[in-house]
Amino acid sequence: MNIIDINKALSNKTRLEILGWLKSPDENFPPHVDLGHFNDGVCVQYIKEKSGLSQSTISHFLSLMQKAGLIIPTRHGKWTYYKRDEVMIKNYVAHLNEAL
Repeated sequence: MNIIDINKALSNKTRLEILGWLKSPDENFPPHVDLGHFNDGVCVQYIKEKSGLSQSTISHFLSLMQKAGLIIPTRHGKWTYYKRDEVMIKNYVAHLNEAL
């Protein structure tokens, strides 16, 4: 776990909002027509639409969050879905509690 990378990924309001949205995807996004569930996360298009930001900005944000280990991508055909890495988030919070 790289604390600096995680802190950088969390240093943006929209990225924090995305993590919050992904915590309860059924409350924050419309149902996936193709999958019918959120088991593999939320489609990038839904995240883009909710944020109101461009595709390139959202892709950059998701890439930073993925590299930091906060989210996990899953491909279904041409679509990528993202969900939170709950183990990494729990370990990060535990590390903060110990270190601070």
